[in-house]
Amino acid sequence: MRETLAKNPYNIVVTGVGGQGNVMASRVLSNMLVRKGFRVTIGETFGMSQRGGSVMSHIRVSPNAVWSPQIPKGMADLIIALEPVEAIRVLSNFGNPFVKVLVNLRPIYPVGVITGEDEYPPEAEIRETVAALSAEARFLTATDEAIRLGNPILGNIVMIGAVAGLGVLPIDRELFETVIREGMAAERVEANLRAFAIGQAAVT
Repeated sequence: MRETLAKNPYNIVVTGVGGQGNVMASRVLSNMLVRKGFRVTIGETFGMSQRGGSVMSHIRVSPNAVWSPQIPKGMADLIIALEPVEAIRVLSNFGNPFVKVLVNLRPIYPVGVITGEDEYPPEAEIRETVAALSAEARFLTATDEAIRLGNPILGNIVMIGAVAGLGVLPIDRELFETVIREGMAAERVEANLRAFAIGQAAVT
């Protein structure tokens, strides 16, 4: 387990759409890193406030300094995308030849697609585009796994587990359990631990 960061600051973008638990995922990941002794700043932007609007969190992690909450364009180190097209959107602004990307493959169709005015890109095209814009891309069926656990919102925790499996940050299941036991009802802990383990195993 790496106890240091690949660079200072290490820049993480968590992106998705409203209703996917983007903010919770960002807070859980940040709390884990704070417990490891890092300085963490979070900046959050919301497209539309209702379910279905774009949501993005910037997390900047440093061993010794507090950085501004906004990641500069082209400077993301890790992108965690809870929705596949949002991965492409963020890569176009914050990607670079060294960025690593985790993508949940379950699409959430915007209104334009639902009404037939727009087309949603096919999965093969999304995979190809994300891979071309990143150094390493991993694709997960996080929402499908979460549905099997009984709650689709757990897809966000599957993705946090995948971050642990990727090995780019000093986080693990034990640390995750400590954080969620402090901030979550006891009856929800076990399902979250299972979701984390599924994500971790998917990329290990």
